[in-house]
Amino acid sequence: MTRIPAGSFAMGSHDAQGRPDEYPVHRVQVKAFWMDETEVTNAAFAAFVKATGYVTTAEKAIDWAELAKQVPKGTPKPADSLLAPSSLVFVPTSGPVDLNDYSQWWAFKRGADWRHPEGPGSDIRGRQNHPVVHVSWDDAAAYARWAGKRLPTEAEWEWATRGGLKDKIYPWGDESVNQAPYKANSFQGHFPDDDQALDGYKTTTAPVKSFPANGFGLYDMAGNVWEWCADWYRNDYYKKSPVLNPTGPTSSYDPDEPGVAKRVMRGGSFLCNDGYCSSYRSSARMKSSPDSGLQHTGFRCVRD
Repeated sequence: MTRIPAGSFAMGSHDAQGRPDEYPVHRVQVKAFWMDETEVTNAAFAAFVKATGYVTTAEKAIDWAELAKQVPKGTPKPADSLLAPSSLVFVPTSGPVDLNDYSQWWAFKRGADWRHPEGPGSDIRGRQNHPVVHVSWDDAAAYARWAGKRLPTEAEWEWATRGGLKDKIYPWGDESVNQAPYKANSFQGHFPDDDQALDGYKTTTAPVKSFPANGFGLYDMAGNVWEWCADWYRNDYYKKSPVLNPTGPTSSYDPDEPGVAKRVMRGGSFLCNDGYCSSYRSSARMKSSPDSGLQHTGFRCVRD
């Protein structure tokens, strides 16, 4: 872990690519804390599982009682075969598609989990130093408790990713992510059908520390995998955020899916692309339900 100093900064988007939930820019002050230099790796997560026998969300059958709360009332229960353990895996399209329809490139795969990132037939041999993926918020929080740590608040995460830089777009400054030498693992080309992999990684995670650290000595704070934060997600939270050590709202609200409670994710992933989401920006926010597992989602921990 590395010590992140206390400080004050302008939280939110400082560029034209910011989405509505990245505004208004507001002053935030955070206390000092320790943060993992890298995303939690497969090797570290395997040690946790070996020590505790923990079973991740993606390795369990889908709980229909919970899922039913997130779908329209009266939706019939799917066949048990459709509720088998599974997780979301990226599937490149054969050509350009409507970018508003993410079902074009995401597919639920039975047997996809942290040990099998691309689904059955895949494994993590040779990838012990890659970030663990297909972990839900619940899984990440369980690991953090076991390790004597916690998940970072969204404010801590943004302060840390900025690495001491003031009002810059990315953790390294304002230079494009697509300009060599490459600074993050991202999707280079036409999303979601043509990853040119100029950074050396074609629609997959990279080993941690494959790209330079930011000013605070943190690696992969942009790209590689999305990282869970402690906070509930609200699209309007920045309008009422306190200045001192904000910990997020007490409940969740996402106007895109009002019935689904969500947690915040930060940092973008190997699937981020300027033509789609540009979420390797320091201010970019994403959200998902705490039981979600995806091929491009991991986490890192902090402690006081």
